[in-house]
Amino acid sequence: MTGTIRPPVAEQTAVGAKAPGRLQLIRWSDFSLVPVILVLMVIGFIVSPVFLTSSNLISVVQQSSELSLLVLGQALILICGRMDLSLESTIGIAPVVAMWLVLPTEGGRFAGLGLLPVWMAIPACLLVGLAIGAINGFLMLKLRVNGFIATLGMLTMLRGLHIGITEGKSITDVPESFRYLGKTDWLGVPAAVWICLALFAIGGAALAWLRHGRSLYAIGGNPEAARAAGIRVDRVTWIVLAIGGLLAAFAGILYTGHYGSVAATQGNGWIFQVFAAAVIGGISLKGGRGTLFGALTGVLTLQLVVNVMTLGGVPALWNQFLNGAIIIVALVISRFASGEKQD
Repeated sequence: MTGTIRPPVAEQTAVGAKAPGRLQLIRWSDFSLVPVILVLMVIGFIVSPVFLTSSNLISVVQQSSELSLLVLGQALILICGRMDLSLESTIGIAPVVAMWLVLPTEGGRFAGLGLLPVWMAIPACLLVGLAIGAINGFLMLKLRVNGFIATLGMLTMLRGLHIGITEGKSITDVPESFRYLGKTDWLGVPAAVWICLALFAIGGAALAWLRHGRSLYAIGGNPEAARAAGIRVDRVTWIVLAIGGLLAAFAGILYTGHYGSVAATQGNGWIFQVFAAAVIGGISLKGGRGTLFGALTGVLTLQLVVNVMTLGGVPALWNQFLNGAIIIVALVISRFASGEKQD
C-alpha cells in the first residue's frame, strides 16, 4: 500500500511557526536603528554641547532603564502573540501595595497596614507584579477573554486601586532597599542600568538558545502548529504573561528608588512609549518576530529623541504626540518593508 509520505509533525511546525534558529540572538536587521542613534547623537551635540557630557548620557540611560524593563516584558509577550496593556499600571501599583503592607499604621505620612516586616518590601512588590500577570493569563487562557480588552480593564482597575490606596498622594516613606537599587552606582554607572543590561542579555540568550525560549516564536507565529508539535502553548503563554508582570513590578522598584517616592500618576501614559519602542525596535504586533536587542535599541532611540527635544527647548507636552507619530511611521515602514498586511 502506497501513500504520501509526510514529514514529522515537529518539522511541519518548524516551517509553519517560522521559529528562528539557535544563533538568532542578534540579526543584522536589528542594527537598523544604530545609524539613527548616531544621527540623533550628532543632532543632540549640535543642539546643545551638554548632550555629549557624561552626566547627560548617564541620565539618558538611567531614565531608559525603567522603561526598558517594561519593553522587555512587552516584547516577550508580543513575540508570543499576545499583548499586555496593564504593565503601565503595574509599575505603580506594585510598589504601592508593597509599601501598604510593610509600612506602619502610624508615624509616617502614609498609613500602611504593617502586616509584613520592612525587608519584605521588594519580595512583596515582585509577588504583586507576578500575580497581576498570572491573573491576566487566567482571563485570556482559561476564560478566553479578549486580551486587549482584559488588560485594558486591568489597567483601569489597577490605576483606580493605586489612587484609592494612596488617596491621590505621593508616598515618600520609601524603604531603604528600594532606594539602594534606584540610586546606587556600580563602576560609575547606575546599578539599574547594569541590571537591565543583564536581564536583556539573559532574555536574549534564552530566546536564541533555549528550547522554551524559541518556543515563543513558534507560538506567536502559528499557535496551532506549535501545539501540534507538543509545545504547551497555554502554559508557556501564561508564564510569559506572569514574567511580564514581574518585570513591570521590578521596573517600579527601580523607578521608585531613583526618585525616592511613588507618585500618584507613576507609569501613567507609559504604555504608549512601550509600544513605540517595541515597534520601532522591530517587534511584530502579529507575534513570532523580533529580538530583544532590537527592542533595546528602540528604547534608546526613543529616549534620545526625547532628550534632544528637551535640550532643544521643545515643551514636554509634545512627547505624547511624538510617541504616537513614531508608532505610525514605524508601522507604515514595517508594512511596506515586509509586504504583509497588518490586520
